[in-house]
Amino acid sequence: MTTAAATDGSAPAMLGSLAADRATGALSTESGVFYLAAGHVVHVESAYSPDLGDLLTRSGALPADGWWEAVERAGARHRVGRQLVDSGRLTAGALELCHLGALFDAAYFALAQDTAALRFRPEAAHWFGAVRPVPVAGVLRESQRRRDLLDRIWPDPAVDTAPLTRLPGADPADLPPRRGRTLARVDGASTAAQIASALACRTFHTLVELRRLAADGLITPVPPPPVASVRPGTGASGDAWDEPDTALLRRLLDALEAL
Repeated sequence: MTTAAATDGSAPAMLGSLAADRATGALSTESGVFYLAAGHVVHVESAYSPDLGDLLTRSGALPADGWWEAVERAGARHRVGRQLVDSGRLTAGALELCHLGALFDAAYFALAQDTAALRFRPEAAHWFGAVRPVPVAGVLRESQRRRDLLDRIWPDPAVDTAPLTRLPGADPADLPPRRGRTLARVDGASTAAQIASALACRTFHTLVELRRLAADGLITPVPPPPVASVRPGTGASGDAWDEPDTALLRRLLDALEAL
């Protein structure tokens, strides 16, 4: 039986230590999970990036029933990827290419939203299984390269995760085809991950187009809803309320401690 170990360092530093120790398990951050085997990254998932099944089925590379059949047959054995190839659903090359793309997309988000590693679960394995392990240094280097490129286009990372809305004058017909298709999916509610999933497109490619749209003044993140403030001495409706009876609260606390 494995136990979760709390961590107190940055995610990149912790990944480096786990690589040096040739560790196997799952490292969680606030925005993703890295799965390692013998110190190499074999899978990454993040809520901000479409998962591999979504990309394969929405792109038409794999029928939905074929995906779920592989999950049912091989998920418990952590061999879903191997099952897809052995059953003839995908070639090994196609699976490797799609898996690496999804891994790097998810790693960008898992590292971009925070730098803290939250916990490590030794020996934890992802149900998909390993396809082509990637050195930790390569994952960190690629994530930084993507961050630098996106910041050169438009230096506001909120575009990557917030719901997006169009600005006046934004017309998909005036843009190159890929950018126009991306803009057409900006509806005031969808995030970059949802837009990428709807387009059956790699998340990073979608982020490039969205940051270009932001730089051109065609889209912007939807502002967060205002937080209602309550003035001291009033309730939510603005009505005055009495200060609590401190003596009564103290007597209740003493009674609870006695019990």
